[in-house]
Amino acid sequence: MSVPVELSELRAAVERFGPVAFLLTTAEDGRPHAVSFELRWVDDRLVGAGGNRTRRNASSRSLVSLLWPATEAGGYNLIVDGDAALDGDDIVVTPTWAVLHRSVGMPAPSVDGACGQDCVPLDGTAGSILTSP
Repeated sequence: MSVPVELSELRAAVERFGPVAFLLTTAEDGRPHAVSFELRWVDDRLVGAGGNRTRRNASSRSLVSLLWPATEAGGYNLIVDGDAALDGDDIVVTPTWAVLHRSVGMPAPSVDGACGQDCVPLDGTAGSILTSP
């Protein structure tokens, strides 16, 4: 389920998880390509330098994801989907959706498209992304 994220809420989550995430792009043959991606905020977009393959993938297939692993055992991963564009050597990601997702354990069943107990949508609710449910 796609849930729009208020920029101020996403900034707080990114600050908590730090400036390095995994950037996931898709290669021409459909395989995922994951790289460590050091990023910074520029206006409401996340920007970082990318290698040749990553830039080529993002240029041809602009739907990308960013993943920050959980910072503690049993914690939550931060996953951000976005649209990528190139600006020189930089990859510019405009976030379109984000979720906190439990890092370990069996996934809870989905009910009517909701996350269940193993993820927390970033819906702009005060404090929703900074504490565990």
